[in-house]
Amino acid sequence: MYYQPEIETMPREQLRELQLTRMKWSVKHAYENIDFVKKICDEAGVCPSDLNSLEDITKFPFMVKQDMRDAYPFGLFAVPMHDVKRIHASSGTTGQATTTGHTTNDLAYWGDCFARGIYMVGGSQDSVIQVSYGYGLFTGGLGAHAGGEAVGCAVIPTSSGNTKRQVQIMKDFGTDILACTPSYALYIADTAIELGYDPAKEFKISGVILGAEPASENMRQEIRDKLGVQYCDVYGLSEVMGPGVAMECEVANGLHFAEDHFYPEIVDPDTLEPVPDGEYGELVITTLTREACPLVRYRTRDVTRIISEPCPCGRTHRKIDRIVGRTDDMMIIRGVNVFPSQIEQVITAFPEVATHYQIVLTREAQLDKIALNVETEPDFPIDEIRKIEDLKRRLGAELKSNLQVQVDINLVEPKTIARSEGKAKRILDLR
Repeated sequence: MYYQPEIETMPREQLRELQLTRMKWSVKHAYENIDFVKKICDEAGVCPSDLNSLEDITKFPFMVKQDMRDAYPFGLFAVPMHDVKRIHASSGTTGQATTTGHTTNDLAYWGDCFARGIYMVGGSQDSVIQVSYGYGLFTGGLGAHAGGEAVGCAVIPTSSGNTKRQVQIMKDFGTDILACTPSYALYIADTAIELGYDPAKEFKISGVILGAEPASENMRQEIRDKLGVQYCDVYGLSEVMGPGVAMECEVANGLHFAEDHFYPEIVDPDTLEPVPDGEYGELVITTLTREACPLVRYRTRDVTRIISEPCPCGRTHRKIDRIVGRTDDMMIIRGVNVFPSQIEQVITAFPEVATHYQIVLTREAQLDKIALNVETEPDFPIDEIRKIEDLKRRLGAELKSNLQVQVDINLVEPKTIARSEGKAKRILDLR
């Protein structure tokens, strides 16, 4: 049931003592070896000796993604290059790329963190995990791969793409765990069904570890039904490590944070003040064991909350709720904050439409407009005007009721919205 029971079920007070010991080391390590960290701490009037409790971390300044861009390529590395054993980088499509390095110990810890999720879906050294995340500078593929190797199971490094072959490999190789994005898992499932298979009955697959993009509960359930699997949501980001920072156990009510390696805070994104457990805000992470690229109070921009109640699974690490959006991909439509995940949650409640959609943002007469292109299910009579108008009316009314903004609905035929074999491209901003 557990990959590292002595860590995953550690008593809370003992875990907090471990966190504080590691936090003191990590902050000191960053302060003494990264000029930027020393500079912002000195400007804030704090130093590592001011850290006497976990709560004292709030005295320290935040780090943000722009700091990593400004330090490109290796300005935030805390170890010499001969100790760096792997380098990952972002695409840089929205600005200067960010780079992160990993020492031998960093890579080992990463594998252990992801391995916990493999055990959460019933995996073991006898499992076969198919890694359909992209490999390369993106952390998804190699992060999941390391988790499989840490467990000792067979790893199939399919990467993303060539979906029909993915299905064939899943069937022929006896894959029992699939790791990829939720949208790609659904695409794989649909492709298998189109090829005449019933993967829930004919394939060995029993668990999926899916992340890198949000998924509504209806989308999660569709994946469970079509593949016949236990669903494990995985959280991570390349700046902090990669997939494995938090993993969803069999209880399926939040993701256990790897608190032995990372210290989480939730802050109000406007005031930047901490909020109580249970309240939503922006997730802030301080790394506790990273050698190459330690981060102090890194603002993730991800919106979630801490679930501190004990989990029936027996793991003592606190959970974070599923990410409900990002403060930097939040759409502001006529003064109203709208997250793509809110829209997905609404549309997936309508059986007439599929989970494939695209949000289009435009501006007309200085006013923002939002349109939604969404595919109908194959059996929906797309040529019957009355039924189309009725569905558009009901869907539009539900979106307005939930979002407090008017959304123009465009129903399109099945398979007319481009599929993604990685992260789904949900928003087209034409403003």
